[in-house]
Amino acid sequence: MSGSTSRKLMTVFSAAPHRSPRTRTWAHAVPIVLGGIAAVCAVALVAYLLWPTWGTRGANAPDKLPVSVGGTLFNLPVMAIRMKIQRHSGPQERIDLDFLYPSLEPPGAPKHVTADTVEAAVQSIDRIFLSITAHHDALSPEQRTATIYPRYLDQAAATPADGLTMRMFRTETPYGSEDFYSAASPALTARCTRDAATPGMCLSERRVGGADLTFRFPRSWLSQWHGVAEAMEKLTAQLRGPKG
Repeated sequence: MSGSTSRKLMTVFSAAPHRSPRTRTWAHAVPIVLGGIAAVCAVALVAYLLWPTWGTRGANAPDKLPVSVGGTLFNLPVMAIRMKIQRHSGPQERIDLDFLYPSLEPPGAPKHVTADTVEAAVQSIDRIFLSITAHHDALSPEQRTATIYPRYLDQAAATPADGLTMRMFRTETPYGSEDFYSAASPALTARCTRDAATPGMCLSERRVGGADLTFRFPRSWLSQWHGVAEAMEKLTAQLRGPKG
């Protein structure tokens, strides 16, 4: 290689641009910065999706939803629907609600339970629970009361107290840990578990069109059974949509 050629090559290489240390540092930092931004965006998205939605409905959000259960239309308060996945209009196989008693208003936002208030929260039940399910022509609550339950009831005579009659189910029957309550005016039928480690609960059923309504409430409320019977009747009338 001639001297002139060598000098030309050296001139070319010396003229090529060189990256400074600062430029190389920034080049390495760019992926880290972009990765950090992506991570922050992902956390923000997850927080948005998981953030509680009660109390944050828009001003135009409906207070009630038209829901069809078993082909029967109900107008249900949104805040009374217990499961978020059930809070949509249209046909549903089952829907679960609860209402404060005796006001029958939908419950408000969930209360934060602390170590100091957990005992009171567990022991105090201040609401009626209601499940609405499609019955698909199964045996009606009225038929069970008239034809099934009498087979398992103790034959001992029951004396009504304040118009409410209580009869025990025989121990060896499927309802052996329960008692059966009935009244004529206002109408009430209920199966109730007995008080034990947990307070007894009552179950009262009725059929409306293609749906069965199952109410649950504390057995202790039967001391004022007139009010409970009237509350269930009132809720049934309020929730029923226009009859087609």
